[in-house]
Amino acid sequence: MLHFINKGNRTLVVGLSAIALLVLPLLLQSQGNAWVRIADTALLYVLLALGLNIVVGYAGLLDLGFVAFYAIGAYMFGLLASPHLTDSFEWIAAMFPEGLHMPLWIVIPAGAFLAGIFGILLGAPTLKLRGDYLAIVTLGFGEIIRVFLNNLDHPVNITNGPKGLNQIDSLHFWGLNLGRPLQIGDYELASVTLYYYLFLGLVLASIVICHRLELSRIGRAWMAIREDEIAAKAMGINTRNMKLLAFGMGATFGGVSGAMFAAFQQFVSPESFSLMESVMIVAMVVLGGIGHLPGVILGAVLLSALPEVLRYVASPLQAMTDGRLDSAILRQLLIALAMIIVMLLRPRGLWPAPEHGRSLTRRGGAGTASATAVVK
Repeated sequence: MLHFINKGNRTLVVGLSAIALLVLPLLLQSQGNAWVRIADTALLYVLLALGLNIVVGYAGLLDLGFVAFYAIGAYMFGLLASPHLTDSFEWIAAMFPEGLHMPLWIVIPAGAFLAGIFGILLGAPTLKLRGDYLAIVTLGFGEIIRVFLNNLDHPVNITNGPKGLNQIDSLHFWGLNLGRPLQIGDYELASVTLYYYLFLGLVLASIVICHRLELSRIGRAWMAIREDEIAAKAMGINTRNMKLLAFGMGATFGGVSGAMFAAFQQFVSPESFSLMESVMIVAMVVLGGIGHLPGVILGAVLLSALPEVLRYVASPLQAMTDGRLDSAILRQLLIALAMIIVMLLRPRGLWPAPEHGRSLTRRGGAGTASATAVVK
C-alpha cells in the first residue's frame, strides 16, 4: 500500500504531511470548532491505539480491558485538577487552600506512571494465560475499574460515583491556558485548535517511542514471544519480564491519553469508559494493520472520524424512512457494515506490516528465528 512512498521522495512526503497537519486545524476552524473537536478526538484515539499496539501488535497479548488505563489517567487528572477533593476532604483543603491545579509537566508523568503501575498489576497474575483466557481476564479488569469508579462515592466520596467529576481545569503551562482562545495579532486560535497542537505533539512523540521500541532488542523480544513463546523462552528470553514490560508500556499511553481527555472535556464519568470503548480501540488496531504503526494510525483516524462523518449520511436516511430508523443505530449499522467489508477484502488490515509473519518462512524456523535475532 502507498508504493509511491520510497527512499527518494520520503523527505518530500514527510514535509508535505507536516505542513498539512499544521494547517489542518486552521482550515477546519474556519468551518466551525466542531470539526476541530473531531480531529482532537481522533488524535486521542491514535494515542490509545499506539499504546494497545504495543500489547497486541508487538507482544501478541490480547487485551480487551485497555480502556481501564484510559479511565485511570482521566480520573487521576480529574481529581488533581478539580475542586472535588478539596470539597470532600477538609485536610486536603487545608493543605491546598487555593485548590489543586496541576500543570502539564506534572500531569503527563503522573498519568503515565499511575497507569503503568496498574498495567503491571494486571499483567502479573495473567502471565500464564494466553488467547481467549487472557482476553476474558483483561475484559473483566476493565469492567472492574469502571464499576469501582461508579461506586466509590460512599461511604467516602472519592470519585463522585455516576455523577462524575466536573469543573476540571484546562491544561496550562508557561502562562498559556489552553482553555482560552489565543489572540495572535488579528487572528484568534480557538481553544480546540490549541489542544490539537498539543495532542499532535504527544502523538508524534509516541510514534518515535514506538518506532524505537520496535527496532530495539525489547521490540524483537516482544515479536519473538508473539510468534512462538515457547521458542522464545528456549532461546533465553525472559518472557515474564517482557510481558510485564509490554503491559506497563502500553498502559502508560492509555494513562496519558486519559489525562488529556479529562482536560479537554473538563468532565469525566464512568459512562465514558464502557466495554464498547475497549472493543473500538482493539478494532482500530486490527482494522488498520496489527503491529504496523502507519496502519494503526490509519485505523484509529478512520474509526474515530467515521461515526461523525456518517452522522451526515444517517440523518437523510432516517428522513427517508419517516423517522422509523434511529439515526444512532443506523450509524452503528453502517460502521459495522464498513468494517465487515474491509475485513473481507483486506483480512490483514488496511495497511498491514510488510514483514509480519515472513521472518519465520525466510529463516526456516518455527518460531526460533525471531528469538535468535533477539539474543544476537
